[in-house]
Amino acid sequence: MTRDQIFEFFRRLAEDNPEPETELEYGNAFQLVVAVALSAQATDVGVNKATRALFASVETPEQMLALGEDGLKQHIKTIGLFNSKAKNVIALSRLLVEEYDSEVPATREDLVRLPGVGRKTANVVLNCWFGQETFAVDTHILRLGNRTGLAKGKTPEAVEAKLEKRVPQPFRRHAHHWLILHGRYICKARTPECWRCPVVDLCSYRAKVMEPPRKGRVQQGSA
Repeated sequence: MTRDQIFEFFRRLAEDNPEPETELEYGNAFQLVVAVALSAQATDVGVNKATRALFASVETPEQMLALGEDGLKQHIKTIGLFNSKAKNVIALSRLLVEEYDSEVPATREDLVRLPGVGRKTANVVLNCWFGQETFAVDTHILRLGNRTGLAKGKTPEAVEAKLEKRVPQPFRRHAHHWLILHGRYICKARTPECWRCPVVDLCSYRAKVMEPPRKGRVQQGSA
């Protein structure tokens, strides 16, 4: 994509959804960290179902530690990898209490020190809670960046670096949300719904699917 095409790409996504937000539910920075950590290899819908009751009674790292690992597992047992995730959440809660005065840090360097928090999770927290211009590259954005030609790269880090260079103002703050939502609901992995895509003419994907699949038959496009 050219610079002008990229600007138009985000202009259209912004026009359609001016204030995009994460679909994860949370009430404070600590709950956001926990929710994003739990969302690895899980859906936001599934995480929200598991955390509603949890977050009703757990708002701080101290309360999470009081709940304990076994208690946490009972809340999140419907989420994939819940055993290791419970261990990480308890460990990150302890680290927040012991080294950060129970406050979620506002730098990537400190966030990735927390057990279970990688670069993508840190970027989500920095963007959603602290308002920083970060690009959290998940599977949707990795696919979208390569498929559309917006930001090609073999790894999340490579795509993130391309987005850092290519996404213009005033779209940088919300760019990763627009891309995630677009990949989740329109530019889907198996069958991209190009027939209803607002940026289809800007996209370099060759195997565009310009008609909805007929009943009983599934059209497929390669990523």
